[in-house]
Amino acid sequence: MVGANDSGGDTSRSSVSAGSGPTVADLGEQALIGRLTAMSTRAAADLPTDSDRLLIGPGDDAAVIAMSSDLIVSTDSLVQDRHFRLEWSTPENIGRRAAIQSAADIAAMGGRVSALVVSIACPPSTGVDWVLAVNHGLNRAAVAVGARVVGGDVVSADQIVLTVTVFGSTDGRAAVPVSGARVGDRLAVSGPLGSSAAGLALLMAGRADSYPDLVAAHRVPVVDLAVGVIAAEHGAHAMTDVSDGLGAELETMARASGVSLEVVAASIPMAAGLAEAGAELGVDPAGWAIGGGEDHQLLAAFGGAPPAGWTVIGSVLARDDDRPVRIDGSAPAVPGWQSF
Repeated sequence: MVGANDSGGDTSRSSVSAGSGPTVADLGEQALIGRLTAMSTRAAADLPTDSDRLLIGPGDDAAVIAMSSDLIVSTDSLVQDRHFRLEWSTPENIGRRAAIQSAADIAAMGGRVSALVVSIACPPSTGVDWVLAVNHGLNRAAVAVGARVVGGDVVSADQIVLTVTVFGSTDGRAAVPVSGARVGDRLAVSGPLGSSAAGLALLMAGRADSYPDLVAAHRVPVVDLAVGVIAAEHGAHAMTDVSDGLGAELETMARASGVSLEVVAASIPMAAGLAEAGAELGVDPAGWAIGGGEDHQLLAAFGGAPPAGWTVIGSVLARDDDRPVRIDGSAPAVPGWQSF
């Protein structure tokens, strides 16, 4: 099975149409940065006044953010034709997806997102409007989680690469590590799984119109990242986001925590339409839910009942080196995403 992060292994590179407007080479680096900065400043106007901790913003050598507690930092890159295809996603989709997947790492630590910086690498022939649309998506997603884009970089490259570095805060709480699961804990996920992998499979099969919600979820993850803070306040012992597939994330949590994890497959919540799409493509939808990844729901271990909206899928057991993760008594059949 192809992982949800994978565009299918095609190494051909789709060109970005310059359209009738200027390219980034025509406009120039400083003018492009000026437009990107102005867009980010306008987007931040929608944030509540008390959420803006920016002391020095875009346009300087670096941003300065007031922090009242531990700083959480994470970074992610999206590479053209590896993580997204230009013919399958709009530039706004790509920008939103880049921001959400980075913000999910902060949520998985029980943190609140404060700010993002973005590096956009692209060929000189890339249209200015295309880059601005990506930036619009980035800002839209950032504001949706209460954050803002505070700077970044643009650089010439042979293909498009977006790198988002995201900063967050624990607001005085201890961060929730992936290594904290304890024997007797309940395992739970924050929402349905498998939609991104199913959407990719539908796109690859040329059936994008059959299940538009699944395809849309592949283009832009549908997830409420506020649940990370809620889980931390509820006393979660361990947490991670489901980016590489549930099976892979279970393996990471088990090994980091020195425990074994037991999951009941029937308890894993699946996205609406997943079973029907699987039947149409001749695929077991459980493979999408367990191995697909990129839904960016959260997986956590709780000492008691999880918060409302979470689904218990299993439990934490004493360490069994031969079987650190068991789903219905067996090792996961789908390995999850591998970058190399």
